[in-house]
Amino acid sequence: MTLLAGNSIGKEFTVTTFGESHGKVVGVVVDGCPAGLPLAEADFQEELDRRIPAEPKIVSARVEKDTAKILSGVFNGYTTGAPIALTVENKETKSSDYDAIKDLPRPAHSDYPAKIRYGGFNDYRGGGRFSGRVTVALIMAGVVAKKLLGRYNIDVLAYTKAIGPVKSTKAFTAAEIRKNRYAVATRCPDLACAEKMEEAIINAKSEGDSLGGVIECLALNMPAGVGEPLFDTLDGDLAKALFSVP
Repeated sequence: MTLLAGNSIGKEFTVTTFGESHGKVVGVVVDGCPAGLPLAEADFQEELDRRIPAEPKIVSARVEKDTAKILSGVFNGYTTGAPIALTVENKETKSSDYDAIKDLPRPAHSDYPAKIRYGGFNDYRGGGRFSGRVTVALIMAGVVAKKLLGRYNIDVLAYTKAIGPVKSTKAFTAAEIRKNRYAVATRCPDLACAEKMEEAIINAKSEGDSLGGVIECLALNMPAGVGEPLFDTLDGDLAKALFSVP
């Protein structure tokens, strides 16, 4: 019997995701958040709304208005110290669109290895457990983590540095990133470069292709000495988390 393991990451702050692309919900359990952190369902909305494409021509055709539900770990507006369970409903699913891949896996997707590994019992609709839809769980966990880091004046910023051959060479201040990254669909604070990125995506899409990219992330006010030597280094843990994004 083959188990679908590997759904958790982190030791002190443990994140466990669950759900499939076309299942009832996608969710996450956050364990290790201390008691007394203010947390409400409304706190998740801004980040969840950012998953809704500002420019549908350059992203997934699947558009959903997501709303987080807190199932446990919060009482009277504050975390209790118990595991925090969060879910988002899947609404815009068209499962019939995926009937063909049950027996004809898509190239460069998880369809074939998942079918072999789980003996055909896996939920293949929309990529199932391996869909980008699962990132909604990571976003909810990130909201909790961001609020916790805020207690220590640590801020995390990210933006798009390159898409395909189009790359911004500018150096940005934190203020510039905050001001401009959400002003454009490509999330690049270099507004002239952002327009070229969008054109490159549209051109690739018209040819039935897609493009890779580069995201630059800054963690501000981090204390020195975080991480362990060799196998639990900070960059090693970051790499594992980043390469796990579906």
